[in-house]
Amino acid sequence: MQMKNICTLLFFYFIVLLVAAKPNKMNAVYLTGYTIVMHADVVGEVKCRSGEVVTVELAGRDASFFRVDSNHFLRLNRSKIKSSPDRFEIVLKATTASGVYSGDFTLVKDEFLKNSVVAHRGAWKNTGVPENSVAAFNHAVKLGCGGSEFDVHMTADSLPVVNHDASIQGISIARTQSPELLKVRLANGEPIPTLENFIKAGMEQARTKLVLEIKSSELGQQSSIALTQRIVELVERMGAQAWTDYIAFDYEVCKEVMRLAPYAKVSYLNGDKSPEELADSHFFGLDYNIKVIDKNTDWIQKAHQRKLTVNVWTVNDRSAMNELLQQKVDFITTNEPEMLLGIVKD
Repeated sequence: MQMKNICTLLFFYFIVLLVAAKPNKMNAVYLTGYTIVMHADVVGEVKCRSGEVVTVELAGRDASFFRVDSNHFLRLNRSKIKSSPDRFEIVLKATTASGVYSGDFTLVKDEFLKNSVVAHRGAWKNTGVPENSVAAFNHAVKLGCGGSEFDVHMTADSLPVVNHDASIQGISIARTQSPELLKVRLANGEPIPTLENFIKAGMEQARTKLVLEIKSSELGQQSSIALTQRIVELVERMGAQAWTDYIAFDYEVCKEVMRLAPYAKVSYLNGDKSPEELADSHFFGLDYNIKVIDKNTDWIQKAHQRKLTVNVWTVNDRSAMNELLQQKVDFITTNEPEMLLGIVKD
């Protein structure tokens, strides 16, 4: 029995090493911004992961709506943008000292809702649908939530899927091949969502942000980093950068997202870093449990002074919601999005 357990552990260790060793397939070219703010001229700066950009060429279906200036900033052609679609498909080709690199990009007008409501695992509690289901996300969109949070794990064969726990119906996600796992059905009949299908549902609209939590792997941090790489690669391949914000409890996972995607909005969940530490590491925000905020009442102000956003989770009490809103927190993650929406709309 002991030898069998050792062999099993060696097998999973080999799988983790194999996953981590796979080459990264992300675009060499990226932008510092992917949403179009109609009163601003600049969408984002064109950058390249392989070195300093020398020249940029702009092409693709919707290239006429934009131009690239001499400093490699993608700018709006204001004479055309007023009568434009909501989404734009372009191609950017960047030349660096080491070569020429190109990437396809989806840009979207910034019509995302600006309220503070983040539905925790979607809007499920009062709708009768399973948490972390596509249906729960769609309900959050229908309600008008600014964001909908969901959780991502990775199967034994490297497929990212959406579920809160490391297992579902007694089946370990990290230790199960995807064909077997995808046979699992949620209570409403949906299969366990793949991240790709979940993002597709998110990209069918442009009101509610996807707040993607990268879960820590039960196989260890190396597997968590491999999952992080898979997620960022998929988001970029699908052109979902404008829709997706990132959160994680693992500090190294957060840093890996920022390394891979310097444009990404990344917030830290664990509660053990001060606003000063997060600002020094270039985080977008802190995303802490209400108990952490209650013990550190000055962190909201300190975070805002350092241009960090503040999200507080998981807040389901009306009085606590009101108090946090009075303290000017940016977001509140809740299982009661209907209640919070009623407060912020009053």
